[in-house]
Amino acid sequence: MALYAIGDLHLCLGAPKPMDIFGGAWVGYMDKLEHGLSAIRPQDTTVLLGDLSWALDLPGAREDFAWINRIPGRKILLKGNHDYWWSTAAKFDRFCLENGFENLHLLNNNCFFYEDWAICGTRGWFFEEERSGQHDEKVFRRELLRLEASLKAAGDAPKLVFLHYPPKYKGYECGEILQLLQRYHVRRCFYGHLHGASHRLALEGLWDGVEYRLVSADYLQFCPYCVIL
Repeated sequence: MALYAIGDLHLCLGAPKPMDIFGGAWVGYMDKLEHGLSAIRPQDTTVLLGDLSWALDLPGAREDFAWINRIPGRKILLKGNHDYWWSTAAKFDRFCLENGFENLHLLNNNCFFYEDWAICGTRGWFFEEERSGQHDEKVFRRELLRLEASLKAAGDAPKLVFLHYPPKYKGYECGEILQLLQRYHVRRCFYGHLHGASHRLALEGLWDGVEYRLVSADYLQFCPYCVIL
């Protein structure tokens, strides 16, 4: 068994918004993802860290989730800033049942377990929202509550946290999220969202007792990061 993580698949099978238009690493990215994710086996677990589909609703995302469903093993999904299809857990579960999608689970106010480790997380928050004048205190506080609910659900198990937004970035940090990681003794934190030139500003390695890793798809060259082998 292995635990993998990768974010920002940006699938577009149901919405005409291919990432190839950005050039560079994104050219031919669907083929690259197919090749990279082929390393995953049926006994493995993969955490998908948001920005999974460009679709605006669940029906529009059907082809993208059919693609995700073909990834072997258990898939744990969290929300990204472009996941407009995101709905309630009950609606998502019904959507999966109606379409025969198996082993797809939302990480939202809950946690999952891989061996002795607790898989915790939520979307998080990022300074871009503040700079654009879109900071929403209510949504931000809700994200903090969701993360803490996930951490509490883990009990005394050692905790891995998965976020879409980076909690710390060169020139910025989300102090409230960092405090939660410290308070609940989180060992490792994984995040996505950053692309292209932003990769060089990412925090990686050990900081204040927590190991951080960027796992956006283009940063990983479209191969999932092995968290635990």
